Amino acid sequence: MEQYLKKYQAAPGRMYIDGQWRDAKSGATRTIIYPYDQRTIATVAEGDAADARDAIAAARRAFDSGEWAATPGAERGALVLKLAQLIERDAEELAALESWDTAKTMEESRWDMADIAGIFRYFGGLADKDAGEVIASPIANTTSRIVREPVGVCGQISPWNYPLLQASWKMAPALAAGNTIVMKPSEDTPLTTIKVTELAEEAGFPKGVVNLVLGPGATVGNELAESMEVDLVSFTGGIETGRKIMRAATSNMKKIAFELGGKNPNIFFADLVEKDFDLAVDYVLNGIFFHAGQVCSAGARLIVEESVHDRLMEAVVERAKKIKIGEAFDAATEMGPLISEKHRAKVEGYIKIGREEGAKLLLGGGRPKDAALQKGFFVEPTIFTGCNTTMRIVQEEVFGPVLTVETFKTEEEAIRIANDTTYGLSGAVWTRDQDKAHRVAAAMRMGTVWINDFNIYFVQAPWGGFKQSGIGRELGKAGLEEYTEIKHIYQNHATQAANWFGAK
Repeated sequence: MEQYLKKYQAAPGRMYIDGQWRDAKSGATRTIIYPYDQRTIATVAEGDAADARDAIAAARRAFDSGEWAATPGAERGALVLKLAQLIERDAEELAALESWDTAKTMEESRWDMADIAGIFRYFGGLADKDAGEVIASPIANTTSRIVREPVGVCGQISPWNYPLLQASWKMAPALAAGNTIVMKPSEDTPLTTIKVTELAEEAGFPKGVVNLVLGPGATVGNELAESMEVDLVSFTGGIETGRKIMRAATSNMKKIAFELGGKNPNIFFADLVEKDFDLAVDYVLNGIFFHAGQVCSAGARLIVEESVHDRLMEAVVERAKKIKIGEAFDAATEMGPLISEKHRAKVEGYIKIGREEGAKLLLGGGRPKDAALQKGFFVEPTIFTGCNTTMRIVQEEVFGPVLTVETFKTEEEAIRIANDTTYGLSGAVWTRDQDKAHRVAAAMRMGTVWINDFNIYFVQAPWGGFKQSGIGRELGKAGLEEYTEIKHIYQNHATQAANWFGAK
């Protein structure tokens, strides 16, 4: 898999602005490290606000010329579909780059690439499907139409945990709708976004429509948020950064679309645990330990009926002890490291807080002892029980392999506990009683609720959160509509003089 890194080791990965590949204006570069062992795997350009301004200006020119926005939807869709085909062609390279960037398992990265190709295919197919809506006008001899038009220049700030997947959720609908874009991937994980920009160039998107700026949020991201020339900013990441971007976006009252994470409840009723015990154990683990818990929709809050708590937790702990921690390209690996030393310190800080708050540590809490893992940013699978919603470790997003366990006695109590959070991204309810399942799902204040499953998403269904989990939706038809403005066009076919002023 190292062959895919050669070009980034021979020369820095560059930015793409106005149809040209270029270095940072300052000449600065950044080294990209592999979280498994901290070795340098690539060097890339390190842009700043000046580079972001150039990219925004290019996107502005490309949009204001009117050619791209006026391109028929079928033609825009064909380019997006071609990009999907190129992603499929180079899926193995993209998956390897994603695993080098994040140290997630290669198997997970391959799943991501299949999803990403499907995302571009879906939005490419939608590009020519909405011609607007005719409204029955209440006024005689008039017609009224509702049409959707592209927003304009879109700044797109993507996170490090699913670098290309999250970028694709933004890139595909924006392009399908006729917008121009400036992408800013996380400075820690830029390689797949560089590669997909190369594929967009190969697909034939016009000059200035697709732009890529590399660099930190404090400079590049802030410029996208503050710029008077950006019409929409889409951001996926932490809530504090989201607040800063929201404040900056008031410069020109630009549209915003945010996905700001979650603290997601995974509710298990006794009837299901008793009848499908092994299934319950499996989905407790699946909910939290994929990608070392670095998932916005991770089932980090297990809420289990009190009568089955002890039996379930004993089995969960035993299974969790067997999780194979290791390197992304080892087929036996089930869980990799965290993304960085800074992030590991944050997660370990929350583990310390959990202990101080009185939660009972059932498993983990430290770093693995295996000598082969000492250079990586690893944290053991960690489980706390005896938790409640007054605890910070329950309320705040840890974003690591840390599970908190709460108990309930009644359906009403389960709902109250699940909703006692400032977040509202996703959650699940597990029960064999279908009426109960639908009552609980209806009462949960979250953007997605799964019944007897967890962490399932697909491009046809919208994704986003209630409360402080975000604003707007990605995926589905709603995800395309986020990148459009609604215009009402009214026409009078038999205009008569009003004779209101000075005619009497």
